[in-house]
Amino acid sequence: MRTPHVMTWVLVALLPGLGAMTYVWGIGIVYNVALLSIICLATEAAAVFAKQALGNAPGENTVKKWSGHLFDGSTLVTAWLIAICLPPFTNFGILSLAGLAAIGLAKHAYGGLGRNIFNPAMVGYAVILVSFPSHLALWPASSDGGIDHLTGATILSDFRYRVGITTTEFTSLFAPNLQDQRLIAYSFLAGGLFLLVKKLLAWRIPVSMLAGVGFAALFGYDQGSSMSSGSAVFHWTSGGFIAAAFFVATDPVTHPRGARPQIIFGFTVGLMTYLIRAYGTFPDGIAFAILFANCLTPLMNRMATRHTTTPKPDA
Repeated sequence: MRTPHVMTWVLVALLPGLGAMTYVWGIGIVYNVALLSIICLATEAAAVFAKQALGNAPGENTVKKWSGHLFDGSTLVTAWLIAICLPPFTNFGILSLAGLAAIGLAKHAYGGLGRNIFNPAMVGYAVILVSFPSHLALWPASSDGGIDHLTGATILSDFRYRVGITTTEFTSLFAPNLQDQRLIAYSFLAGGLFLLVKKLLAWRIPVSMLAGVGFAALFGYDQGSSMSSGSAVFHWTSGGFIAAAFFVATDPVTHPRGARPQIIFGFTVGLMTYLIRAYGTFPDGIAFAILFANCLTPLMNRMATRHTTTPKPDA
């Protein structure tokens, strides 16, 4: 498939998860998606038009090239992936900074689509997360309480900073929140499985990410005491892990080629996500884990190429 067709299917696959988020947290999710789409498309248009206007030879159809880049769907996918990381009705200035960082810095500063080293959506999200952590920390606390009346820290923050509460007690206390998280996670899982059926993503990456979290939980769970870092199931279904596993880490530009490198890549993301959630400054470490693994992609591609091209010695 060509890029526009692939991106269209990715957008379709994101709809169940976005629908579940809207059901749980309200129309503010749609606000984020719509505004970020406009911001990212405007940034894409400005960047592409400026580069082509400065670099084109006389007589070239600048508008045609510009529209081809603008409507290939990749910009909308980036916008939607940032939007699913953000609480409802995120400030316009924060959304603008995220779009500029994702499209202007992570994508076009590296030469445009297909040349970027880091996942643009995660760069945009990481920039605003580091810059405005308090603004991104408050989410609706419970679907039972209503988004207009009750807000609080994310479920990962609540779990991370609980005091003297076992995991069983936490699960009972925050049952509505956890139920909402599972609904959203399973909705994104449905979209991810749809892409798997259509063979539009590398299945080894989400599977190895799940394995990475599961491996870390063997040492961090400790049967659920008040000092536990959480079970694998809790981390799989909390935050945006499932969405990241199927829609972000599987970006073909920023993940390595080949079966073994993809397994190492996914396992690294899963392991780093758990470690950052358990011991890092930020409650959710998915963005930083993916960006860290993106740094390893060129090395793994080079090692894989060298492995396949090196002649075997004669027996």
